[in-house]
Amino acid sequence: MTNLKTLMPQPRAVKSGPFSVDAPGFEHVKGETIPRRNTKTKDGLKTRPHEDIGTIFDLVKYASAKFGNAKAIGMRSLVQLHHETKKVKKMVDGKQEMVDKKWTYFEMSGYSYTSFAEYEELTLKIGSGLRKLGMNAGEKIQLFASTSKFWLATAHGALSQSIPIVTAYDTLGEDGLRHSMQQTSASAVYVDPALLTKLINPLKAGTAIKLVIYNSGLEVSQADIDKLKEAHPELKVLSFDEVVKLGEENPVDPVPPKPEDLCCVMYTSGTTGTPKGVLLKHKNVVGAIAGVDIIVGDYLGPGDGLLTYLPLAHILEFVFENACLFWGGTMGYGSVRTLSDNSMRNCKGDIREFRPSILVGVPQVWETVRKGIVTKVNQGGALTKNLFWAAMSAKNFLMNTGLPGSGILDTVVFSKVKDATGGRLRICMNGGGPISKETQHFISMAITPMISGYGLTETSAMGALMDPLAWTDNALGEIPGSIEIKLVDFPDAGYFTDRKMPQGEIWIRGAAVTEGYLDLEKETKEGFTDDGWFKTGDIGEFDTKGQLKIIDRKKNLVKTLAGEYIALEKLESVYRSVPIVANICIYADPNKMRPVAIVVPAEPVLKQIAEQNGVQGDHLEELVHDEKLNKVVLGQLQAAGRKGGLASFEMIDGVVLADEEWTPQNGFTTAANKINRRVILDKYKKEVDKAYSESS
Repeated sequence: MTNLKTLMPQPRAVKSGPFSVDAPGFEHVKGETIPRRNTKTKDGLKTRPHEDIGTIFDLVKYASAKFGNAKAIGMRSLVQLHHETKKVKKMVDGKQEMVDKKWTYFEMSGYSYTSFAEYEELTLKIGSGLRKLGMNAGEKIQLFASTSKFWLATAHGALSQSIPIVTAYDTLGEDGLRHSMQQTSASAVYVDPALLTKLINPLKAGTAIKLVIYNSGLEVSQADIDKLKEAHPELKVLSFDEVVKLGEENPVDPVPPKPEDLCCVMYTSGTTGTPKGVLLKHKNVVGAIAGVDIIVGDYLGPGDGLLTYLPLAHILEFVFENACLFWGGTMGYGSVRTLSDNSMRNCKGDIREFRPSILVGVPQVWETVRKGIVTKVNQGGALTKNLFWAAMSAKNFLMNTGLPGSGILDTVVFSKVKDATGGRLRICMNGGGPISKETQHFISMAITPMISGYGLTETSAMGALMDPLAWTDNALGEIPGSIEIKLVDFPDAGYFTDRKMPQGEIWIRGAAVTEGYLDLEKETKEGFTDDGWFKTGDIGEFDTKGQLKIIDRKKNLVKTLAGEYIALEKLESVYRSVPIVANICIYADPNKMRPVAIVVPAEPVLKQIAEQNGVQGDHLEELVHDEKLNKVVLGQLQAAGRKGGLASFEMIDGVVLADEEWTPQNGFTTAANKINRRVILDKYKKEVDKAYSESS
């Protein structure tokens, strides 16, 4: 019998389904489908991954007892930062000038590891340290830092004493930080050293914070500590290591939480309005792990490595890191800035150093990976280029027909591509937003099968997840075993459940679903029904195998002058596949016939297009303003739209080329790498108006 925990899946469907069925005991309601469940849990939803695990505290204890001295968590240390400064051309007030631009490169150590038993011991010491510092069950600690072993250990340490956590992205601005601190009445905050001074102004608003703990794993400035203490002399400011030592010297018994107790206040990474604090109980997060385990648990276990770098303040990463502890896999911490070799000096990037077998990413990460591979292939000469694309075509044929031979192509042609991700990758997963079919297909063929996931903070990331042996690029996957889903009519946009292929708004219910938002009674009543259903705002349908597809999103549907609804995220996933696109925001004016695109161009590709079209310029800042290049890019995007099967009213009428990267730091994207439409449109309003005027 095949050992699924060592299986190297291929991008084809071995399992035939069905993967979901109508739940028994429900009567049909007009305007709705009967709730559907995973076939494995059709008679009763699963609420725990193991009978002994009812809380996250139980999970850490279980993992320690089961996996003991095996490697649980790995991390690297910074050896040295390398700085390089170069002169570049930039447009300043309409004039071209030479300015200095600084690049930073990282030199990192190898990975050092903490065992499961050592990790549990560490969390208990942190919990004891927090108690010694005056914290008690029911008080809250805010985590305002980047993803790391210290973040997770602080969270688990607090939860061992029934102290709920509050998550905040490390890129959150002062207003957002002040809001979350005040709303949750957190009495302590864990922070990265570089963010210490960001606390000064929010703490002036009369928050309950009395204790600041900073990450010992990063370099700290005593001057920053002094500034914080000077502004707020009442604060206790300690390092993570000092808290651990306090706990070691003053041990106390854990105060185990109950499944119904609050585990986390997690703020949605929304792009409009004030983020909502989602109240996640222990049973919700544990239920999510149970739901995931039903689908992929058979494939994962000791020996697997998960590269952890996405924000832990995002529900997807929080659930998967806790699930990895349950499965006994090893987590290696990295960061977006150190993933690849390109930003390193005298060492490998995190991916090649850690050599993961499981890699979770968001669409922008995967688009960058694909475009990087394609660029290298195209630079390798005619023979290399032709061989690679011929192999891609051949493998696609073999996958579709079920014929043997793909292993030879993997060894001969794709081995170098696989080496770029460490050579051990078995499964990769996309979450956090829709990815283009072209990119999912490319990664799946050239590296390893890319499965998809779908979920929301309110559902603890549960919605859909693909079984690696049921691979498809036409759906997101099956329903996790801890939830059930029904579709509800959305007549405004013409989606009805009585069609041959039912379509409607996705409603989710089950162990992983929260009961509401913090201090937002109106929003809770609008988003949740009295019998536990959460209204996602996403429009979905089930395929013939019972796998869920997302076909639209209510809040991103715009009705244009043509009288047709345009789904912005759908268009972005199609146009994002074009090599020139590093990032994209589609804008549809309700008073216009068609949308326009605001594009962050990939600089190397833009330079190549400029050279091919006789346009002079060395850098992004000067090339984006060239009208000839703008027309070429518009043509490429329109060609991609036609290839992607877009309707005429979905074809873009104009394009705006952005002159800077979109990052959480400058506010153009959220910390979860979702584009911030409001900020982008405010910045490029004049250019968008011009694009519309030139197209009319």
